[in-house]
Amino acid sequence: MRMFAVIPAGGSGTRLWPASRSARPKFLLPFPGPRSMLQSTVDRLEGMVDPSDTFILTGQQHAVSVGRQLPDVPEDNIVVEPEARGSGPAIGFGAMLIAMRDPEAIMGSFAADHFIADADTFRRAVTAAADVATRGYLVTIGIQPSRPETGYGYIRLGDTIDNHNGLRSFVVEEFKEKPDLETATAYVESGRYLWNASIFVWRAKALIESMRELIPDVFEILKEIADAWDTERRDRVMQERWPALRDVTIDHGIMEHARNVAVVPADCGWTDLGDWNSLGEVLAEQDQDNLAIRAEHIAEDTRSTLVFGNNRFVATLGVENLVIVDTDDVILVCDRSRAQDVRRIVQRLQRDGRDGLT
Repeated sequence: MRMFAVIPAGGSGTRLWPASRSARPKFLLPFPGPRSMLQSTVDRLEGMVDPSDTFILTGQQHAVSVGRQLPDVPEDNIVVEPEARGSGPAIGFGAMLIAMRDPEAIMGSFAADHFIADADTFRRAVTAAADVATRGYLVTIGIQPSRPETGYGYIRLGDTIDNHNGLRSFVVEEFKEKPDLETATAYVESGRYLWNASIFVWRAKALIESMRELIPDVFEILKEIADAWDTERRDRVMQERWPALRDVTIDHGIMEHARNVAVVPADCGWTDLGDWNSLGEVLAEQDQDNLAIRAEHIAEDTRSTLVFGNNRFVATLGVENLVIVDTDDVILVCDRSRAQDVRRIVQRLQRDGRDGLT
């Protein structure tokens, strides 16, 4: 089965500041390395999706870096968004470009900045999802939740659809995007919900029809741009019409409201690497391990400390549970338990007009 891929590559990853910046976002960085997160996303698709069938949706300031990191992806497949408008327009427009090549195509959407430890299970899950997608479903990959988490979408399992080489697929009874803590706790305790990993598989035309029904204003503008794509009007129409798009995620715009949603649960070691603490959890073999990335770290009486360096020597004495990030112009020191709050520093810098540091 021929599969296409759309990879939305946007955002700045503010919780991984100061390594991740607006001009050098998380997906271009080697987390956890040695390849960048974007490169690792494409690497996982090897054998499933040809680079010529891969589309990257990214911003103007990142397009050159994306092209350099992915030399096998054709330049015409790197689509530059004039302004950020959320995953809905990005993935939806990718679907339209794919449908122009093959109206019956199966496509997957894969975030550029997620980490997956078990690539084999991931590929099995995507293959199973593609099988379900041939039946007209909009399919997502589900992850067993380990804790109540308000930053993820939740998927309520319904009836079984099929068994696919050891992986089962289910009808989705409810798709809830980012609930509050009380609701998330109830979901986890019920045992009936999975996390949404933002890995989607469907026929391109199935997504397009869902857009036409559920977000018609977005659909109409994207269709205008797609109709001009292979003409000399491409750039002008893109620049004029894309900024008029409503900012909407694929989750809010489509998945929460569509009736034909399915899920394939997969234990593939997925995490969105949302902050420094989660990076440490991925890399550490034991809870109290110290970790050094791009730095020589001398740790004396030090535990559970993560150092992300600038190829400089870093020494610590008598500390624990710290994040230390050393860049050319910023040094961050914070408790690992407060790693989620790093974005507050970015917000303060933005309020103070210190955009050069963000």
